Amino acid sequence: MEKKRLLDACRKTIILIVSALLLAACSLPRILVLHDPLNSQEHIDLGVSYEKRGEFSAAIKEYEEAAKDLPQAYLFMGNVYFQQKNYDAAAKAYRKAIDLTDNPHAFNNLAWLYYTTDTKLDEAEELARRAVELSPDDEGFADTLKKIRERKRANGSP
Repeated sequence: MEKKRLLDACRKTIILIVSALLLAACSLPRILVLHDPLNSQEHIDLGVSYEKRGEFSAAIKEYEEAAKDLPQAYLFMGNVYFQQKNYDAAAKAYRKAIDLTDNPHAFNNLAWLYYTTDTKLDEAEELARRAVELSPDDEGFADTLKKIRERKRANGSP
Protein backbone atom coordinates (compact mmCIF):
# COMPACT_ATOMS: atom_id res chain seq x y z
CA MET A 1 0.00 0.00 0.00
CA GLU A 2 2.83 2.34 0.87
CA LYS A 3 4.45 1.42 -2.43
CA LYS A 4 1.23 2.23 -4.32
CA ARG A 5 1.01 5.66 -2.68
CA LEU A 6 4.61 6.37 -3.61
CA LEU A 7 4.01 5.30 -7.23
CA ASP A 8 0.87 7.47 -7.43
CA ALA A 9 2.80 10.45 -6.08
CA CYS A 10 5.59 9.85 -8.60
CA ARG A 11 3.12 9.55 -11.47
CA LYS A 12 1.37 12.73 -10.47
CA THR A 13 4.69 14.55 -10.19
CA ILE A 14 5.83 13.31 -13.61
CA ILE A 15 2.50 14.27 -15.20
CA LEU A 16 2.72 17.69 -13.59
CA ILE A 17 6.30 18.25 -14.80
CA VAL A 18 5.52 17.07 -18.36
CA SER A 19 2.41 19.27 -18.48
CA ALA A 20 4.37 22.26 -17.24
CA LEU A 21 7.08 21.68 -19.86
CA LEU A 22 4.53 21.35 -22.66
CA LEU A 23 2.76 24.52 -21.62
CA ALA A 24 6.03 26.40 -21.30
CA ALA A 25 7.19 25.22 -24.72
CA CYS A 26 4.02 26.56 -26.31
CA SER A 27 4.40 29.98 -24.76
CA LEU A 28 8.11 30.55 -25.34
CA PRO A 29 8.82 33.14 -28.02
CA ARG A 30 10.49 31.82 -31.12
CA ILE A 31 12.84 33.79 -33.29
CA LEU A 32 12.73 32.86 -36.94
CA VAL A 33 15.29 34.17 -39.36
CA LEU A 34 13.81 34.08 -42.81
CA HIS A 35 16.12 34.02 -45.77
CA ASP A 36 14.78 34.96 -49.18
CA PRO A 37 15.64 32.01 -51.40
CA LEU A 38 15.19 34.03 -54.60
CA ASN A 39 17.85 36.16 -56.21
CA SER A 40 17.03 39.46 -57.94
CA GLN A 41 16.62 37.96 -61.40
CA GLU A 42 14.26 35.34 -60.00
CA HIS A 43 12.20 38.13 -58.42
CA ILE A 44 11.97 39.78 -61.84
CA ASP A 45 10.96 36.49 -63.46
CA LEU A 46 8.30 35.97 -60.81
CA GLY A 47 7.11 39.55 -61.28
CA VAL A 48 6.78 38.98 -65.04
CA SER A 49 4.74 35.87 -64.34
CA TYR A 50 2.41 37.83 -62.03
CA GLU A 51 2.19 40.64 -64.57
CA LYS A 52 1.14 38.24 -67.34
CA ARG A 53 -1.64 36.95 -65.10
CA GLY A 54 -2.81 40.48 -64.32
CA GLU A 55 -1.67 40.33 -60.70
CA PHE A 56 -0.10 43.78 -60.79
CA SER A 57 0.26 44.35 -57.03
CA ALA A 58 2.17 41.09 -56.65
CA ALA A 59 4.31 41.98 -59.67
CA ILE A 60 5.20 45.38 -58.19
CA LYS A 61 6.24 43.73 -54.91
CA GLU A 62 8.56 41.37 -56.76
CA TYR A 63 10.05 44.20 -58.82
CA GLU A 64 10.59 46.28 -55.68
CA GLU A 65 12.44 43.38 -54.10
CA ALA A 66 14.55 42.91 -57.23
CA ALA A 67 15.32 46.64 -57.47
CA LYS A 68 17.39 46.42 -54.28
CA ASP A 69 20.16 44.78 -56.32
CA LEU A 70 19.02 45.06 -59.94
CA PRO A 71 18.10 48.60 -61.05
CA GLN A 72 16.58 47.38 -64.33
CA ALA A 73 13.62 46.29 -62.18
CA TYR A 74 12.49 49.93 -62.27
CA LEU A 75 11.82 49.50 -65.99
CA PHE A 76 9.51 46.58 -65.21
CA MET A 77 7.79 48.59 -62.47
CA GLY A 78 7.23 51.42 -64.93
CA ASN A 79 5.63 49.02 -67.38
CA VAL A 80 3.17 47.78 -64.75
CA TYR A 81 2.26 51.30 -63.69
CA PHE A 82 1.83 52.24 -67.36
CA GLN A 83 -0.58 49.32 -67.87
CA GLN A 84 -2.54 50.52 -64.84
CA LYS A 85 -2.60 54.04 -66.33
CA ASN A 86 -0.74 55.32 -63.28
CA TYR A 87 1.34 57.58 -65.47
CA ASP A 88 3.02 59.59 -62.71
CA ALA A 89 4.32 56.44 -61.01
CA ALA A 90 5.34 54.99 -64.39
CA ALA A 91 7.27 58.16 -65.28
CA LYS A 92 9.09 58.09 -61.93
CA ALA A 93 10.01 54.44 -62.36
CA TYR A 94 11.24 54.97 -65.94
CA ARG A 95 13.23 58.01 -64.83
CA LYS A 96 14.87 56.00 -62.06
CA ALA A 97 15.72 53.25 -64.56
CA ILE A 98 17.25 55.86 -66.87
CA ASP A 99 19.28 57.40 -64.05
CA LEU A 100 20.57 54.06 -62.78
CA THR A 101 20.99 51.99 -65.94
CA ASP A 102 21.02 54.15 -69.09
CA ASN A 103 18.76 51.43 -70.57
CA PRO A 104 17.41 52.38 -74.03
CA HIS A 105 14.10 50.67 -73.26
CA ALA A 106 13.59 53.03 -70.31
CA PHE A 107 14.25 56.04 -72.56
CA ASN A 108 11.86 54.71 -75.19
CA ASN A 109 9.13 53.76 -72.71
CA LEU A 110 9.18 57.16 -71.04
CA ALA A 111 9.06 58.79 -74.47
CA TRP A 112 6.10 56.56 -75.39
CA LEU A 113 4.35 57.49 -72.14
CA TYR A 114 4.65 61.19 -73.03
CA TYR A 115 3.48 60.47 -76.58
CA THR A 116 0.50 58.45 -75.31
CA THR A 117 -0.54 61.17 -72.88
CA ASP A 118 0.26 63.92 -75.43
CA THR A 119 2.47 65.74 -72.93
CA LYS A 120 6.08 66.89 -72.90
CA LEU A 121 6.56 66.06 -76.59
CA ASP A 122 9.87 67.96 -76.79
CA GLU A 123 11.24 65.85 -73.94
CA ALA A 124 9.68 62.76 -75.50
CA GLU A 125 11.55 63.46 -78.73
CA GLU A 126 14.85 63.79 -76.85
CA LEU A 127 14.23 60.57 -74.94
CA ALA A 128 13.33 58.67 -78.11
CA ARG A 129 16.37 60.12 -79.91
CA ARG A 130 18.58 58.91 -77.04
CA ALA A 131 17.02 55.43 -77.22
CA VAL A 132 17.81 55.31 -80.96
CA GLU A 133 21.39 56.46 -80.27
CA LEU A 134 21.86 53.72 -77.68
CA SER A 135 20.29 51.04 -79.85
CA PRO A 136 20.28 52.12 -83.51
CA ASP A 137 19.18 48.73 -84.83
CA ASP A 138 15.95 48.65 -82.84
CA GLU A 139 13.13 49.52 -85.24
CA GLY A 140 10.68 50.02 -82.38
CA PHE A 141 12.75 52.89 -81.01
CA ALA A 142 12.97 54.51 -84.46
CA ASP A 143 9.20 54.12 -84.83
CA THR A 144 8.59 55.86 -81.48
CA LEU A 145 10.80 58.76 -82.56
CA LYS A 146 9.02 58.98 -85.92
CA LYS A 147 5.55 59.04 -84.31
CA ILE A 148 6.57 61.72 -81.81
CA ARG A 149 7.93 63.93 -84.59
CA GLU A 150 4.75 63.42 -86.63
CA ARG A 151 2.60 64.39 -83.65
CA LYS A 152 4.72 67.47 -83.01
CA ARG A 153 4.32 68.54 -86.65
CA ALA A 154 0.57 67.91 -86.48
CA ASN A 155 0.42 70.07 -83.35
CA GLY A 156 2.31 72.86 -85.12
CA SER A 157 5.66 72.37 -83.42
CA PRO A 158 8.89 72.38 -85.44
